[in-house]
Amino acid sequence: MSTDHQQQDSTAQRPGTGSGTGGAPAWWTDAVVYQIYPRSFADSDGDGIGDLGGVLAHLDHLQDLGVDVIWLSPIYSSPQDDNGYDISDYQDVDPVFGTLEQFDALLAAVHGRGMKLVMDLVVNHTSDEHPWFVESRSSPDSPKRDWYWWRSPRAGMEAGAPGAEPTNWQSFFSGSTWELDEASGEYYLHLFSAKQPDLNWENPRVRQAVYAMMRWWLDRGVDGFRMDVINMISKDVAPDGRLHDGPPVDGTPWGDGSGSYLCGPRIHEFLQEMHREVFAHRDAELITVGEMPGVTVEQAVLFTDPARAEVDMVFQFEHVGLDHGPGGKFDPAPLRLTDLKASLGRWQEGLEETGWNSLYWNNHDQPRVVSRFGDDSPAHRVASATCLATLLHLHRGTPYVYQGEELGMTNADLGSIEDFRDIESVNHYHHAVAAGADPEAVLAGLRRTGRDNARTPVQWSAGEHAGFSTGTPWIPVHPNHRVVNAEAARADEHSVFHHYRRLIELRHTEPVVALGDFTMLLPHHEQLYAFTRRLGDVELLVLANVSGEDVRTDLPGGWAGAEVLIGNRTDVVAPGDEGVLRPWEARVHRRTAAAARG
Repeated sequence: MSTDHQQQDSTAQRPGTGSGTGGAPAWWTDAVVYQIYPRSFADSDGDGIGDLGGVLAHLDHLQDLGVDVIWLSPIYSSPQDDNGYDISDYQDVDPVFGTLEQFDALLAAVHGRGMKLVMDLVVNHTSDEHPWFVESRSSPDSPKRDWYWWRSPRAGMEAGAPGAEPTNWQSFFSGSTWELDEASGEYYLHLFSAKQPDLNWENPRVRQAVYAMMRWWLDRGVDGFRMDVINMISKDVAPDGRLHDGPPVDGTPWGDGSGSYLCGPRIHEFLQEMHREVFAHRDAELITVGEMPGVTVEQAVLFTDPARAEVDMVFQFEHVGLDHGPGGKFDPAPLRLTDLKASLGRWQEGLEETGWNSLYWNNHDQPRVVSRFGDDSPAHRVASATCLATLLHLHRGTPYVYQGEELGMTNADLGSIEDFRDIESVNHYHHAVAAGADPEAVLAGLRRTGRDNARTPVQWSAGEHAGFSTGTPWIPVHPNHRVVNAEAARADEHSVFHHYRRLIELRHTEPVVALGDFTMLLPHHEQLYAFTRRLGDVELLVLANVSGEDVRTDLPGGWAGAEVLIGNRTDVVAPGDEGVLRPWEARVHRRTAAAARG
């Protein structure tokens, strides 16, 4: 970077906010988050399951990458029905991952490297083995009975009879959201697995217990929370306590209950109360991220408006639903680039004045982007991975890197249903086949979009089990680890790893990347993704060929000869032919206002 880049005003106000000290932008506007799914990151004790010791052993990798924040997926005590998102003790570490003492050592090491650590907060539901639910289930007269959603069968129907469930809602993990408790003859609500009963946030004692737990972690030194499905904690309850049926879901006996639990009537009240009780008046640089399925741009503005004191940013899903076919996520359809531009562009525009968004392609719930939206063939894997990375990191928002993404890891190579581990995929397969679906067609959908794609072990080396474990991994390592691995990537300056490193450095050193205005160009082009970013005197032009063919484009006026700040295909760009973008090529040009007038 040249000196004038580094001296650009780094305290420029983010439009429409007062975040940060003395009116400066909040610290997380130019930060990059790295998500660790501990079970699949690195195993230090040879049992085949990743753990805290494995995370600690690879912190140098993350420091070299340049990330600012580590988001740690759940490590709490858990029966592991949903790989840790079913929590039985919020204030202890599951033995499969380590101990609280190991966590403290990891936290100190993260802070010692100048990074922050964010915990995954899962408080829409607990495990059915959590003491709160064990007590709640013990008797209809239990003091904790109303800590969860207990309801009688429908009027005039016998408990357990088909259709007797209190509502017709379909679970995210297939089947009904209601599980019958034979002992009491009542049902409890679980939007996800039957082992993940929903907490009743209408009960103030529940909320205070959650807030006390959050304060305990902050007092221990963590730097904030990523809040799992946090916009589901408020349910739409009728005055008589009933919950409402949803519209029918085609081809199933169930209904869509999302209208009753996505951004429910008290959601803003609950989040504002959480902020007052947990975060207000703390003298620390904390961050709160609200994972919010189904949230709209307009709702996100409210959730992330600093004046409302709810959450710092949302984690939304609109763009990762664009390739879902009529049958949902397991019925994948080709992505239209124009649809992606319309979606991402609408979020950029909608949050321009107020609010903040998370930027991501991958996480523990999504297939690998290089296989999904790119081209994971040997010819184009690196180029398409770095092209998509450039696109994402040059938008306004806080970028998230999911473990292995920085290596260009691809979708899993899974065969039969016995190779799958994820409860969502396994349940879907059995329900779909029982309903008459072709097993091979169901498997084809799971291989494309199932969550296990993100959960194969991180590929550290070309050695046995990719250097993940000395034992047998809990889920098979991808066979391509002999080529795609961290050891090889770190040794190659043209690798996906080093391109991510350069993108992260760019966000840290060029304020226009974090704070600049966004203008979409060529919204109807099906191969070229182009936009500008502007802050003060500095303007960037981002050009990306999201295809496997050459694309010719005339540079906009005043951009001819502009500096190429970063590119992913410098090996194939011929001097004097900058109007041609090679397959999966992405370039970022930089100019100043004086050069534009030139």
